[in-house]
Amino acid sequence: MSPLPFPVRQIAYAVNDVRAAAQRHHELFGSGPFFVMEHIPLRRALHRGAEAPFDHSSAYGQWGEVMVEMMHQHNEGPSAVRDMYAPGKEGFHHVALIVDDLAAARAHFAAQGLEEALYAEMEDGFQFVMVDATKDHGHMIELYEGVPSLTGFYDYVRKVAGDFSRGVVRTVGG
Repeated sequence: MSPLPFPVRQIAYAVNDVRAAAQRHHELFGSGPFFVMEHIPLRRALHRGAEAPFDHSSAYGQWGEVMVEMMHQHNEGPSAVRDMYAPGKEGFHHVALIVDDLAAARAHFAAQGLEEALYAEMEDGFQFVMVDATKDHGHMIELYEGVPSLTGFYDYVRKVAGDFSRGVVRTVGG
């Protein structure tokens, strides 16, 4: 099976405090500005095929050519985050790919023997998955289709990446 021809569009870290982690990343690497989304609402979340709530917040910023995400899981239940990090622990978590066809990408990774650790649907029906590549690569792989709401957000974050006049960390909707 041929590899997927999609570049890494995002790297993500599991953190204890999305704002503090975003600020520190900015101080170390000049990334940002970061946009925080709190308690991102999901219509549905499956952890390894079983229903499992996934309450999380994320800070999104630009780091050169790639978006960087700081994410924090609020609930204690099983998840693709808890598969790698116990509560209170932090570290590199996943890379994200924007694919043309989510079903085909899921099938591609399943055929490679990589298990789906997370399937999630946002309130608007947007779907994303995390494939467990920890055995081979030490991290998860997030997959989603390039729908306008997603690519528009990526484009916006990239566009404002050099403007820190309003602060490094901002709350979306606030």
